[in-house]
Amino acid sequence: MTDSTPEERVNPMRIGNTEIRPAGGGLGCLLMILVSVVASIVLTVLLNLVL
Repeated sequence: MTDSTPEERVNPMRIGNTEIRPAGGGLGCLLMILVSVVASIVLTVLLNLVL
């Protein structure tokens, strides 16, 4: 087993000369799910208030 950082173990996706890597890792993923759920609830409540 070699000593490497998590960034070195991730295989980034390449599109042309642009390298795409996941941002935030597991914490970023959970945070985006939480933001999505909260935004969905808020927008649903606002839409119901308008209608």
